[in-house]
Amino acid sequence: MDRDQPDRQLTHLDSRGRARMVDVSDKPVTSRIAEASGFISLQPETLEALYSGQVPKGDVLSTARLAGVAAAKQTATLIPLCHPLNLTWVDLEFTARDDGIAIGCTVKAREVTGLEMEALTAVSVAALTIYDMCKAIDRSMRIGDIRLVRKEGGKSSHQPAYRPRTAVLVVSDSAASGERQDRSGALLREGFLLAGCQVDPVLVVPDEPDQLLAAARKFLDKGIELLITTGGTGLGPRDITIPTLEQLLDDRLPGVEQALHAVGRTQTPLAMLSKLAVGTAGKGIIVSLPGSSAACRDALTVLIPAIFHAFEVQKGAGHGD
Repeated sequence: MDRDQPDRQLTHLDSRGRARMVDVSDKPVTSRIAEASGFISLQPETLEALYSGQVPKGDVLSTARLAGVAAAKQTATLIPLCHPLNLTWVDLEFTARDDGIAIGCTVKAREVTGLEMEALTAVSVAALTIYDMCKAIDRSMRIGDIRLVRKEGGKSSHQPAYRPRTAVLVVSDSAASGERQDRSGALLREGFLLAGCQVDPVLVVPDEPDQLLAAARKFLDKGIELLITTGGTGLGPRDITIPTLEQLLDDRLPGVEQALHAVGRTQTPLAMLSKLAVGTAGKGIIVSLPGSSAACRDALTVLIPAIFHAFEVQKGAGHGD
């Protein structure tokens, strides 16, 4: 790095090909699990010595288990681009086979990113510990087949197949008059397009209850299933989105509202002042978000893909399907 350049946080690959960490600041905390496995080959005589307590260095498997737990907790120190995580549970199991020992590891945490590297590191270090403790009596050992077995948590564990027909409605006097260019609506449309939804062109209306209500009803009448509005959710006299659209809502979805508020408060305490609303309207769902680009970007991390499951449930799927 050039000495005359300011320090920068390193995150995946920059334009010069240098390694950088991935920014996970905006990802929500979820319960996560990762399982990994590996194998170390041992001679039958070594296995007998190991299980009879005759290995000179002592209790091999207890030491390997402790080494694996410690390694999982130190993964971010060992692998430079991994994020330091607050692990809540690490467990290793050893299964004897005729030609060696199978190693399994399970790691759990409530975190913003996956735990696969912690599980893989634990298995690797446990295998290395067995190798170190047995190398004096077995020169033929081999470590291999270290792999990720399973991971759960985060978006990868919740991928509904259904994609609702979606529309984005911007509520803004300044955007409607042309005084400023809409950014939030375009950001939301791009996010849902990338998620695989069919998304109508963004419509912009002023902060006028009659125009907003007419536009929302028109979208729902033409078969829009997911209507996202942005803007008009503050405390100002022209912020009319929520009281206007509440006329269309059959049932509120407080869990979604709470999740949106929660992720917003991680970015700014002012998020608690937003009067966002989410609810069902006939066969559709309306989500009313603040007008800021940051709030809409945060909302995408909450809504996609979890909100899609609501439409599967409406069509008869079980809550756990």
